[in-house]
Amino acid sequence: MKKAGFFYCILFFLSAATVRAQSVPLQWQEVAAGIWKATIGQPENVNLLKAAGAQPRQEALQQLGARNFPLPKEDCYAAIQEGKIYLRFPLQQEEQLYGLGLHFQTVNQRGRILNLHVDHYGETDNGRTHAPVPFYVSDKGYGVLINSARYITVYAGTGVRVDSKTPAMPQDRNTDPSWNPQPYSDAVEMLVPAPGTEIYVFAGNTPMEVVQRYNLFNGGGVLPPKWGLGFTERMPTLSTAADIRNEVAAFETHRFPLDFIGLEPGWQTKAYPCTFEWDKRRYPDPAAFTKEMLDKGIRLNLWLNPYLSPASSLYPAVKPLSGSHTVWNGLVPDFTLPAAEQIYKNLFTKTHLDIGVSGYKIDEVDGYDFWLWPDVATFPSGTAAEQMRQVYGLLLQRMTTAWFKEKNKRTYGLIRASNAGASSFPYVIYNDYYNHRDFITALCNSSFIGVLWTPEVRASKTAEEWLRRMQSVCFSPMAMLNAWADGTKPWSYPEVEKQVNEVAVLRMRLLPYLYSTFAQYYFEGKPPVRAMNLVDGFAFRNEAVKGALNATDNPYEMAVRKDVGNQFMLGDYLLVAPMFAGEVKRTVILPQGKWYDFYTGKYAGAGEVIEVAPGLDKIPVFVKDGGIIPMIPPVMRATGNGVLPLEVRHYGELPGSSQVYDDDGETFDYQQGKYTTYLLTAAKDRHGRWKGTVQVRNPLKLQQQYANIKWVFMQ
Repeated sequence: MKKAGFFYCILFFLSAATVRAQSVPLQWQEVAAGIWKATIGQPENVNLLKAAGAQPRQEALQQLGARNFPLPKEDCYAAIQEGKIYLRFPLQQEEQLYGLGLHFQTVNQRGRILNLHVDHYGETDNGRTHAPVPFYVSDKGYGVLINSARYITVYAGTGVRVDSKTPAMPQDRNTDPSWNPQPYSDAVEMLVPAPGTEIYVFAGNTPMEVVQRYNLFNGGGVLPPKWGLGFTERMPTLSTAADIRNEVAAFETHRFPLDFIGLEPGWQTKAYPCTFEWDKRRYPDPAAFTKEMLDKGIRLNLWLNPYLSPASSLYPAVKPLSGSHTVWNGLVPDFTLPAAEQIYKNLFTKTHLDIGVSGYKIDEVDGYDFWLWPDVATFPSGTAAEQMRQVYGLLLQRMTTAWFKEKNKRTYGLIRASNAGASSFPYVIYNDYYNHRDFITALCNSSFIGVLWTPEVRASKTAEEWLRRMQSVCFSPMAMLNAWADGTKPWSYPEVEKQVNEVAVLRMRLLPYLYSTFAQYYFEGKPPVRAMNLVDGFAFRNEAVKGALNATDNPYEMAVRKDVGNQFMLGDYLLVAPMFAGEVKRTVILPQGKWYDFYTGKYAGAGEVIEVAPGLDKIPVFVKDGGIIPMIPPVMRATGNGVLPLEVRHYGELPGSSQVYDDDGETFDYQQGKYTTYLLTAAKDRHGRWKGTVQVRNPLKLQQQYANIKWVFMQ
């Protein structure tokens, strides 16, 4: 018995030693400028970046320059235990973390535990969300991506290790009033339930540069067609072709801009599950109707979920290529199989794309658990149900984008689920949750993870709320009224119709600025909408604090240290601070440098917290010193307006330089260099007078979009 006991003790110690030996520093290989990759264990064949299929834009990454590895390599650990991956990365004392999914209530994710799981948002920032991207950005200038299609658990500075290099000091709750139930943690730890995974680290001088590298590594940001940045409305579910005609006429009567209309489930013969085939009772001649709309400058976007009805002509061919479980009694095609994608492509191309349909709204690929396939489901490719859940939105974005690209036509649509690698996809996330404040926080958080979000407008309890929501959506990636449920119109509240129209027209006037901002997303990786934590001059600065950190002695430092999810940057120069129903005033945190009121040019402040009371008519917007804002006259369509005069506004005291980007607005020819830029420069001449100059760069002799450029100096 003694020998047996000794033998088992040896086995125990050998086993423990084996586990400890598996926890080793990661080995890093630079795969692009400022980007490193490490591999632990045996990575699975299905992962996020493979599902997205994007190719890194190496030349653009090179232009950002070389960087050193941004973390102490000896403190980046991985271990394999019980068929799972354990990861650990270091954290500094004041370090803040952003990203890790599309959150609606929090911006700084340090001190949170998240289970990254594609799901419908359940009103809690717990990691179950529409885009649970396993990528975090540090304010210290680096980012970490875990390329696994599993449900990853993240402990973002919550676990306190016994072997910590900077251990928390024990406190006595009985006598110490500063006792903290969550002691200081110096590590981000993750649990990946997989036999192996790839890990990427992105370096940058600033958090913005980190995000740029992430987006460029994933193909660069999307450049939508011009019409995608106009105004859109989604029609009630059972609308007919006649209803659409009447709606277009009503928009024209009310002089309200409109570029594309969304058809909800009733365009199909059956939905929930879907046939993807036109209901000829509501749309007797889809091809003629689509052409009629295109002739008016109106695009059509079709709602769908991917689950196939037994009534569909595709059903027999798709059934052997589908999962073991249905959704709403519809087949769930395994789109990791090329054969399944090809069947859908054949039908969609023939009956949608070939007749001029411009895009899709892809619904119901997010959750809830009791709606989608369970994790016990199986798929013919061998892809686990969990993995399919994490990548399904990516697969649908990738394949539909490719169909349009084959026709050299850009698209712009809506999606309910996304994940890492989606930066280049022309899709904007939306959901059924409807909290205005939280929608703006989501807009901020989208900028860290390479996805787009729209704070859509559906309904409101009051005219004030309606206007405030409309003001917000007109400064977002997609200006959408979603009237599918109750048919609410932009003019449904007559007492604010004028103001609603004004802000919608303002969006159209800003199209040159918006389009150039999205071009920057593609070429440079800078997201169009930016959380304040990505803005130079906004970060918390320890050296600025003298004495105790509190709202009285250090109001600015206290403000930027908090979660700032109620204001954002749109492009390089515009700071947008939405108002919410019931508010007559609000605070705005201005980054370092001078800022000016967009509407009047009046000086607003510099590196400080201000209070504004704009009245009901205006959404507060501020312009950075030296900012240049190009604008066009009011238009009802984003395209088809011919050569337009350009009004160029310059704000502030600093000289400024900005680039207006233009191309055909429809095709992918810009990727072959077929585009025009207007270099706008404002400076004082030798007499101290402001002067604006324009340099047109048009190497391929494209038709000039803008002429009669007029400078306005907002002094």
